[in-house]
Amino acid sequence: MLKKSITAILVLAGAFFLQTASASAQQTQQAPAATQSGTDQDIQLLRQDIRSQKKQIIAANMTLTDAEATKFWPVYDQYTSALTKIGDDRTALIKEYAQSYDTMTDAQAKSLIKRWAATDEQAVQLRMQYIPKFEQVLPGKKAALFFQLDRRIGLLIDLQLASMIPLVNQ
Repeated sequence: MLKKSITAILVLAGAFFLQTASASAQQTQQAPAATQSGTDQDIQLLRQDIRSQKKQIIAANMTLTDAEATKFWPVYDQYTSALTKIGDDRTALIKEYAQSYDTMTDAQAKSLIKRWAATDEQAVQLRMQYIPKFEQVLPGKKAALFFQLDRRIGLLIDLQLASMIPLVNQ
């Protein structure tokens, strides 16, 4: 039951983050720079909250010994830091998409989709880079569980993004 409630919290937080990001991107077209700065700070705080909730979900769903936890969490923090940079790129792309939504050219659309795909590829490459690092600090099954949890949480966030971002106008 705890696992389901934590997942529900993450989904709600993700939805709230994405609604705020979507709304802020729409306001960017109409709002002055000072408002944009405030909205960016709100988005940053929400993303930090989601990362915190993700860490809580990982902790709640993995049974780590004290020795494993001592080794695992520093690697997790490094991984999350690198993943956050990819998230920064995605956030910037969403803002750019929203800003150019009504006036987007074919060239802009091609550029955005290629850069979005590049962030997906970066995330896969990061996972591949960290698999051996997590396997050094955890037994195989626990490392696999971590990556399953990480991927599922990522998919939930991606699903929320996909449901909130309008399709390209033709």
